[in-house]
Amino acid sequence: MELAYIPSPSSGVLYLGPVPLRGYAFCIIIGVFVAVWLGNKRWIARGGRAGTVADIAVWAVPFGLVGGRLYHVITDYQLYFSEGRDWVDAFKIWEGGLGIWGAIALGALGAWIGCRRRGIPLPAYADAIAPGIALAQAIGRWGNWFNQELYGRATDLPWAVEITSSSDGRMPGTYHPTFLYESLWCIGVALLVIWADRRFTLGHGRAFALYVAGYCTGRFWIEYMRVDEAHHILGLRLNNWTALLVFLLAVLYIVLSARKRPGREAVVEPGAPDGDGAAADEKKTDGEKTDGKTGGDATGTADASDEDAQPDAATDTDDTGKPGKPEKPGKLEKAEKSGEPEPAEEPEESKDGAGSAKKG
Repeated sequence: MELAYIPSPSSGVLYLGPVPLRGYAFCIIIGVFVAVWLGNKRWIARGGRAGTVADIAVWAVPFGLVGGRLYHVITDYQLYFSEGRDWVDAFKIWEGGLGIWGAIALGALGAWIGCRRRGIPLPAYADAIAPGIALAQAIGRWGNWFNQELYGRATDLPWAVEITSSSDGRMPGTYHPTFLYESLWCIGVALLVIWADRRFTLGHGRAFALYVAGYCTGRFWIEYMRVDEAHHILGLRLNNWTALLVFLLAVLYIVLSARKRPGREAVVEPGAPDGDGAAADEKKTDGEKTDGKTGGDATGTADASDEDAQPDAATDTDDTGKPGKPEKPGKLEKAEKSGEPEPAEEPEESKDGAGSAKKG
């Protein structure tokens, strides 16, 4: 007898009159909004314009949904094209079945189109949106809970998920909630990318590559726990091999990119106002530090200019080239205190054409 478990909803659909409200779709939509919101904040901090992330997401999200569905249908074709199955079900995306590998691949194509139209480098956009994608996955995985899918081996742990449906080969019981494990792992990956991006100033797609590598690491062991039907190669599920291959490619990209293009992009969006975000602040700060003092160059130049502009009493000369007498200090103050105006100087007269000055 189980002492505790995570109950599954009796139905993944709520009806608002004739309109069906599907939990799986809600999780996907909420995840997209979170990804765009966080991506927008990070993009502005890098010096981009507000709203650019959402504009490019208009291209990336539809491509990603199509790519995710295609990957699922191709790798699990027996669910739709084998004997007794209806191929029309391949279009019923609300019933679950999105492959993250296809979603990222085709979503990147959509993002590339959107970035190209705005003259934006795709790697910079990918770095900004990477943690948001991880959080979107964390939220989207709860759609599998609504559909009672993506669970692992049977267990009596207190956090086991209860499966009550017996359709599509399911057997009622309590199982490892692999959807929950992946959701928590994705939250950890998002936090890792945000921390590493701040700590190491990642750029040129390396923050996105770190997200990919981190996700693949968790997906490998989570996939190994699943018991749903899947193709196997050399004893491992197909998604295990995919995760391993993509992990190696992501790590290789990080290493090669760091050697070829270290640092971060100076400009992420052409035409963005100067001074927008933290990237502009970093540029100002870099130019203001000299000899360990903030604003050394600017201050030193200003001081030098002021000194040049002020006459030197010791070297002041009159028109003949002879040293002139410095004006007595306090003359103006005395005139102001007495209330009498300072006598005006008479025009200079030239006696011998040598230009000697004379005051009346």
